[in-house]
Amino acid sequence: MPDFHVEKSIEINVPSDTVYQFIRDFGNWRIWSPWLILEPEAKVEVKPGGKEYSWEGKRTGSGSMKILRETPQRMDMTVTFLKPWKSTSSVWFDIKPKGSGTELVWCMDSSLPFFLFFMKKMMTAYIGMDYTRGLTMLKDYLETGSVPSRLTFKGITTYPGCEYVGIRTTCTLETVGPSMKADFDTLGIWMKSHNSLVSGIPFSIYHKWDLVKNKIVYTSAIPVKEIPKDLPAGAIGGNLPAMKLNTVSHTGSYKHLGNAWSAQYNMHQAKVFKPKKGVDPFETYVSMPGTVPDNDLVTEIHFPVRD
Repeated sequence: MPDFHVEKSIEINVPSDTVYQFIRDFGNWRIWSPWLILEPEAKVEVKPGGKEYSWEGKRTGSGSMKILRETPQRMDMTVTFLKPWKSTSSVWFDIKPKGSGTELVWCMDSSLPFFLFFMKKMMTAYIGMDYTRGLTMLKDYLETGSVPSRLTFKGITTYPGCEYVGIRTTCTLETVGPSMKADFDTLGIWMKSHNSLVSGIPFSIYHKWDLVKNKIVYTSAIPVKEIPKDLPAGAIGGNLPAMKLNTVSHTGSYKHLGNAWSAQYNMHQAKVFKPKKGVDPFETYVSMPGTVPDNDLVTEIHFPVRD
């Protein structure tokens, strides 16, 4: 059986006992679970005492989780998956005081069915991403009392198509934020002298998102009525066709935007929609940073679908 290990950590600015008391009650997990946010309608049952938990969803599969041993420094659990395939994993938290706060480490030791050996690196990367999403939501909740991330599943929508001026960039997951900001700063300067050409809200097309190789290729773009000849340095002209989309809207800080993308990939894998080949997914910025508070930013994630 192909074994794999996942380990992610985060610093939380609350005392370690507060973290421990919160995570040891599975009744609190719906607030910050990186999986339940993908399918809010999934059935969840927490047994009295909060030490055993089970879930069943159409897209997130089914299984159960149980706390085996716990101390204020470590909590050991077993997770049993029933769908999409049967497996059992060892999961634990290391809870480490750090100054007046806490370093929380979330770990998993698991394995794949032999016939899925080729997915080992991919599973490690994707579960690692899930853990990071969950820890980020947990940190926000414990520090502020809320998680600024809300998903609206809009279903099938339509896009009229457009021509655009954009900048294509290759970066890593860690640098995508500042890279995209720099690209939109460049486009924004150009747009001030070409405002009459702008015909819609900005967007970014994701051509490649490889978590295993940590490589992202995207184009940040401004829709225009026509592509001018005097493009800014490093910019390109292009077009998006008119098409149908599966759309998930995210309200909240960009640091939680992975929740919306993960929801789309989850629906894709569950065959909720049939993807349209040859057209990359993209996100549109209904509101931009600086125009509303970060927690009120609205971003729509679109996956092209077949007619």
